[in-house]
Amino acid sequence: MKTSQNRREFLRLSAVGALGMMAFSPLACTSAAATDKKSYGVGLQLYTIRDAMDADVQGSLQKLSDLGYKNLELASYSNGKFYGFSPVEFKKMVNDLGMEIISSHTQVEATGITLDNAQKMADDHAELGVKYCVQPWVNEEDRNIEAYKKMVADLNEVGRIMKGTGIQFGYHNHNFEFENINGVVPYYDIFMPEMDKDLITMEIDLFWVSKAGQDPVDMFNKYPGRFQLFHLKDMAKKQEPYFDVIKDDITAVGEGVIDFKRILAAKEVAGMKYMFVEDDNQGNGKPFEAVETSINNLTTDILKA
Repeated sequence: MKTSQNRREFLRLSAVGALGMMAFSPLACTSAAATDKKSYGVGLQLYTIRDAMDADVQGSLQKLSDLGYKNLELASYSNGKFYGFSPVEFKKMVNDLGMEIISSHTQVEATGITLDNAQKMADDHAELGVKYCVQPWVNEEDRNIEAYKKMVADLNEVGRIMKGTGIQFGYHNHNFEFENINGVVPYYDIFMPEMDKDLITMEIDLFWVSKAGQDPVDMFNKYPGRFQLFHLKDMAKKQEPYFDVIKDDITAVGEGVIDFKRILAAKEVAGMKYMFVEDDNQGNGKPFEAVETSINNLTTDILKA
């Protein structure tokens, strides 16, 4: 990035000319557009491109940076490593591409997160430098009232351990938490009242909330400040609420029926600090095309003042 001082006058003039040409070149336009998109702070949940990450970590991250993504939420942690790399190695790889690691979904085991592995998990994520560590899933056999109550009590303890390393613990919803089970709606009757709001923030998935027939803005007004993380994915059609994890109509942000502008207008009430695009279906076989559509719609329309 430095010019040689040999024949400095000629090179100075040449450099000025080259810079002038570059300012009007397609490359410059692409670079400026990418930089501008990064200024919006849009993140991506890497589960969206999981197959690409399995095949080529460095190349996949480079593509995301080129598309204008600024923040990342991870979805691969095992045995102290992230996508097969040590915390230090993976953090450097991401930072060198002009991106930041904000959050990480922990691994899902048969027993979920346990107190036995919580400290190790917290220490590894602290080394990575994340702000958030999120529980993303509840196994089907545990979706009952007694299991939910035990899980929430355990997650409060995990949240306490995470807080000790400077990490905010979180919980990511699907739609099943909103199903009425013998007069009890777990999300409202167990999760929100029994999760310690100082230890666990909610990562609200706007697709799954919508599929369960819930209004995110009403939720924000009822529980202000409880939703620091947003997951953005759109749905192709409106239909009656359902509680099975069926995701056949996930589509890129801005290509479906969710009114993201209305929801994001209430982000301060929600307490939102970060947003992540997520597409469980990996763009129906075209993950990078889908995430490009999402960030384009966000930065050219939805997030515009």
